[in-house]
Amino acid sequence: MRPVCVDDYRLAARARLPKILFDYIDGGAYAEQTLAANVADLRAVKLRQRVLRDVAKLSMATELFGQSLSMPVVLAPIGIAGMYARRGEVQAARAAKAAGVPFTLSTVGLCPIAEVAEGASPPWFQLYMIRDRGFMGEMLARAREAACPVLVFTVDLPVPGARYRDARNGMAADSFAARLRQARDALARPGWMWDVWANGRPLTPGNVAAVAPDLKSLTQFWTWIGRNFDPSVTWKDIDWVRERWPGPLVIKGVLDAEDAREAAGIGADGIVVSNHGGRQLDGVSSGIAALPGVADAVGDRLSVLMDGGVRSGLDVLRALSLGAKACLIGRAWAYALGARGEAGVAHVLQILRSELKVAMSLTGCTDVRDADRGLVESTTGSGNSA
Repeated sequence: MRPVCVDDYRLAARARLPKILFDYIDGGAYAEQTLAANVADLRAVKLRQRVLRDVAKLSMATELFGQSLSMPVVLAPIGIAGMYARRGEVQAARAAKAAGVPFTLSTVGLCPIAEVAEGASPPWFQLYMIRDRGFMGEMLARAREAACPVLVFTVDLPVPGARYRDARNGMAADSFAARLRQARDALARPGWMWDVWANGRPLTPGNVAAVAPDLKSLTQFWTWIGRNFDPSVTWKDIDWVRERWPGPLVIKGVLDAEDAREAAGIGADGIVVSNHGGRQLDGVSSGIAALPGVADAVGDRLSVLMDGGVRSGLDVLRALSLGAKACLIGRAWAYALGARGEAGVAHVLQILRSELKVAMSLTGCTDVRDADRGLVESTTGSGNSA
């Protein structure tokens, strides 16, 4: 049966992917309370149904950082997406380009910047602050060379979160027994084996391999990345990035209104209200619960985006109504990529567009740029932003 919504694609991805890969994208930190809250809190925001409004003409188009979008949706950075489908980052980027929305390439995507830029178009590029400043400088130079239009700088990962599913599954595969379990898991998915394992190589993060060629396996990459996260970073370190990146800079991983003011103060062009998809600190506010306070604090100074729990076009309108200029989707496109490759990502974007159109029509919103809190009845959530 062809999937008809994001939840259907989640089930399809679970059926096709090795368990370790499905759990990597599907899981969260600790007891996964924040992961669940991201979805539940969005669904708890009630839209106001309005009638007898002229909704014959609707506009979903918007603009971000000088770039025109056909709808207020951006594909969020997903690490090792190339493990979900053959050269998966390129496939997703092509689908995003065809849909008229941006694709964001993760630092630890399997496809390097140049491959994605050549295969689709220059992506937004996501980067972490890590100890190896030489690596960071090289990545920024490569992003500039590829004409990446936006830098998304993730700041909520000074240390990796405690992700129990990955630990149970032996994601790092640091023993013979763990490698044997992974091999059995993969062999049980022959379609994935042929598509990715046999024909999707190299299966190592291309951007990292370009500057650290001695790393030969995913286990070595995870060790290197974990060792290079820099817990000493402060807002002053963003100046180092700003000096090397002349284009739009978006700070991703802000939940607190005071942190949002700090981001505005250092000259960021945008922020993403985000808890890293519930994959870092469990028990914090959902993205949608934090959004109104952050938008009130800095929405007139920079572009406020949001991610976390967005599973439908209704969710997109909910976020727009509470202060976001656009939503980043992560798991939604990763499920689709894992299930059906580029065609799946294209279909999910089509689904979101159709759902957003219906939601706009039934709330009387004719232009996404006019969405405000008058479209919702309540802002129910699990936390606050300040």
